[in-house]
Amino acid sequence: MKMHEYQAKELMARLGVPTPPGRVCATADEAAGFAASLGSPVVVKAQVHVGGRGKAGGVKLASDPSETRRIAGEMLGGTLKGLTIERVLVEEALDIREEYYLGITVDRAARRSVVMVSATGGIDIEEVAATAPERIAKGHIDPSIGLPDFQIRGLCYAAGISRDAVPGVSKLLGSLYEIYEAMDTSLVEINPAALTADGRVIAADAKMIVDDNALFRHPDLRDSMDTEQADPIEREARRLGIQYVRLDGEIGVIGNGAGLVMATLDEVRRAGGRGANFLDIGGGAKSEAVRDALRIVLMNPNVKGVLFNIFGGITRCDEVARGVLDAASLLDIRVPMVIRLAGTREEEGRALLSGSKLVSADTMQQAADIIVRRSGGGSHGLPPSPPRFL
Repeated sequence: MKMHEYQAKELMARLGVPTPPGRVCATADEAAGFAASLGSPVVVKAQVHVGGRGKAGGVKLASDPSETRRIAGEMLGGTLKGLTIERVLVEEALDIREEYYLGITVDRAARRSVVMVSATGGIDIEEVAATAPERIAKGHIDPSIGLPDFQIRGLCYAAGISRDAVPGVSKLLGSLYEIYEAMDTSLVEINPAALTADGRVIAADAKMIVDDNALFRHPDLRDSMDTEQADPIEREARRLGIQYVRLDGEIGVIGNGAGLVMATLDEVRRAGGRGANFLDIGGGAKSEAVRDALRIVLMNPNVKGVLFNIFGGITRCDEVARGVLDAASLLDIRVPMVIRLAGTREEEGRALLSGSKLVSADTMQQAADIIVRRSGGGSHGLPPSPPRFL
């Protein structure tokens, strides 16, 4: 779950993180009224789930309420990187002396959380990492001791944070870690953390991503979830209870079990294609669930072929076959489909599919090769790997 900047800041402020005075507004008049109450220049920020808002025109300064009304009116109802702007955040403009980056996220390779600190804030951290990685100080968090003060100070000095800003940045980073742990986040960052002319360190921007699987522990966050700005296919999949993540490829992938689906995506890549999605129908999937899964995958106009990879344990291969045939009779399917069935009632499943337009494969590798070839792929592949029969 991605949180809007205003939501992240409201949460951070409640937990002691200093933030500028601000208000989220849905109308230009409301924005102008709040600017008038502040009596100082303000910054107007579009509240959409995209990065690089400043470069795209989604963050603008306003010197007075009249200019605030004009800017907010131009933003509201418009789009930013394809997303409709329904709200703007109006905040007191800060007199910024320096900008820093502070972030905590998951390092899956190290299997630990990682803290990142940089004296080069205010721009995409990915850009800094690509062009000047030495400007980012990183440290992994030992889950048995958390994030101690000495580690925080060491990261600040390694990153080149101004000496007079180290106490404020250290306090801010300590609070970020408390939020990271308490709110089950996979990412919490402040970019920029601003050192103001009067020596304060303030969260000028904020971003938080909460693990969807932990939302049951945070019903207040779940209720405020902005589903309108979610990918429409992912939103429909969530409504149906289907585990789906949209990717940027052209081969739709459906499997039962997260590990099997990820392995299938790897095989599609090896064969020269790219996965258009991750979709796990889970164990014991019935024909109706399979039909819904296929419909979700075909909602993506980039899909040029669909690969089913089913290993029947709890899931019965004949149930999957019925679901696929049922979907094929109801949906206007114009792309090739390849299915690999193995395990419980695989012979019955293959018998049901015989005579249909679906192509059957004996192994995952064979299925990936066939669907990529039939979909016209083959230009994105990795060097062939030795056969593995799963």
